[in-house]
Amino acid sequence: MLSRATSILKRQAFQRTLSAAAPRVLAGAARPYSTTWNQYRDVLEQLGLEKNNNKGVFDGEWKAAGDIIPSYNPVNNEVIAEVIQGTVGELDVAFDRVAEAQKIWQELPVPQRGQVLLAMRDALVKNIQPLGKLVSLEMGKILPEGIGEVQEYVDILEYALGLSRMLNGAMIPSERPGHVMLETWNPLGTVGVISAFNFPVAVYGWNSAIALVAGNGVLWKPSPTTPLVAIAVTKILEKTLREHNLPPALCSLVTGGTDVGQSMTKDKRAHAISFTGSTKVGRAVGTVVQERFGKSILELGGNNAIIVTDDCDLDLAARAILFAAVGTAGQRCTTTRRLIVHESVYDTLMERLVKAYDQVKVGDPLEEGILCGPLHTKEAVNIYEQTLASVKNQGGQVLYGGKVLKEGKLANGNFVAPTLTRVTPDMDVVKNEAFVPILHTMTYKTLDEAIAINNGVAQGLSSSIFTTNPSTIFKWIGSSGADSGIINVNIPTNGAEIGGAFGGEKETGGGRESGSDSWKQYCRRGTCTINYSGALPLAQGINFG
Repeated sequence: MLSRATSILKRQAFQRTLSAAAPRVLAGAARPYSTTWNQYRDVLEQLGLEKNNNKGVFDGEWKAAGDIIPSYNPVNNEVIAEVIQGTVGELDVAFDRVAEAQKIWQELPVPQRGQVLLAMRDALVKNIQPLGKLVSLEMGKILPEGIGEVQEYVDILEYALGLSRMLNGAMIPSERPGHVMLETWNPLGTVGVISAFNFPVAVYGWNSAIALVAGNGVLWKPSPTTPLVAIAVTKILEKTLREHNLPPALCSLVTGGTDVGQSMTKDKRAHAISFTGSTKVGRAVGTVVQERFGKSILELGGNNAIIVTDDCDLDLAARAILFAAVGTAGQRCTTTRRLIVHESVYDTLMERLVKAYDQVKVGDPLEEGILCGPLHTKEAVNIYEQTLASVKNQGGQVLYGGKVLKEGKLANGNFVAPTLTRVTPDMDVVKNEAFVPILHTMTYKTLDEAIAINNGVAQGLSSSIFTTNPSTIFKWIGSSGADSGIINVNIPTNGAEIGGAFGGEKETGGGRESGSDSWKQYCRRGTCTINYSGALPLAQGINFG
């Protein structure tokens, strides 16, 4: 304790940058300092993680030698707790530890791996309420969404359990007599996961579960602003691995900033990198990984759109639009940013949306009845204001919302009003995605025009259309329809199920995670030809005499 106190004193210069009202404590401290700290302490007790939760590196043992970084509650910008971040040197050691653990893991029969993943699933289910609360406390999404995010991890572990009996190769007909051709799928080695703040559990879960069932080790670098969730998840996995007499370094963690992320991206020991974040950073990640001939799975910008036709169920559309645009305070990669409405129903739909928006309660995500929590950071609030200024400067107008909320309980937080704008599709503000709850609305005359507007941005993650016309549906999902990776009909752009492959085209990166055959990205493919004939016939009928 004395050495820890001495270390903290040496960092007083850093500590002075924190708010005077903030609790200047490490995550493992036991004294109550604020409402936020008390909430966090309660979550730790429910998770059974009240000790040693301030170290942000796990490679089989908990350690950390980097800077002390606070994690903020976006409701009031109080410090929840502080974490000692990892360093590039600790990342280097972690890579070696993961590789050692992976050699043991890959030798387990795949169905046995599935049983370990089942145990991880059970551990998460046991802790789903407090872990979901921690997501809400640190990230800012409402509690049902926080719990739902942990449920996504549970679901993908169940899916991976099924895969453990179904990771099939293929038998390929050979043109040569006495030969058989096989397709094999073997683990890559280590999968590096660089996750974003908005889904601090689920995105790691998608990658980790599938990477593990395929026989890989996993090294996680979470967002610097959500380290507490990452530590809690890793501790749950650590306990499960130890209970199965497996090296816990198999699921390692290194928190940190840009230096750690860049080092992970450059390191050849990361045989695959899954990166979730902005297109700008993702382009750099993809370039670096490609230069060293690694594999990359990129989940980048969305800028998603919903098309509303003149023949659709407007009530259904209005409900879907509300959740798609306002859920998670507009901070989902699948959030609806653009609403493309047939001119004949625009006024009617907008009247319904304004009424619906007027009923949305904005506030503390842990309070019952709240539908929209805060933005994650103060910087996001600035982006919200800048985007609205761009709308007005480019000739658009604000139809609803358009203000930062600073009244009463919201005074110290990152709260903004969910906003509707009226724009035209050629405006630059429409083509550049802002990760805030602003929905740009516009009109169209023909279906071809609407599809062109939908496809007329650089990103291509998720697109939806609301219609009752079968010919419209099949054109939308066909070659002349939406050019995104997720193409929906009569459902919103968000809320993807784990059974399908998740990801997008164009500047969204082209990666795929979660279901379908996404597991193949975490494997080394082998085409194997076996000659059991005793002769040596050559392919293509070649004869050397």
